[in-house]
Amino acid sequence: MLTINALTEYGANTREGLSRCMNNEAFYLRLVGMMASDAHTAQLKAALDAGDLNAAFDAAHALKGVLSNLALTPALIPVGEITEHLRARKEMDYAPLMNEVEAQMSRLMALING
Repeated sequence: MLTINALTEYGANTREGLSRCMNNEAFYLRLVGMMASDAHTAQLKAALDAGDLNAAFDAAHALKGVLSNLALTPALIPVGEITEHLRARKEMDYAPLMNEVEAQMSRLMALING
């Protein structure tokens, strides 16, 4: 079951996330739960695999915004790095950062899906 304690143990800044949700715990948890159906991670990976840095930037930027608003720090950090490299349209091997994004998102999905 998704709880504030579980998210805190995951590394989320739940105090910040809750404050953005008017300290409404049920609302915050519902928004975090909606990450299970968020397609931006898959879109980011597909765009990077295809070498489409413009589409990758769009997906990374959107994912960064959601993670930031919910203060889901463990996933936000590598997504933020990818976003900044993509903002500059930097040609590089994104695989290590993408692997970290996927690992952190998998941890988050495990919490959400119980």
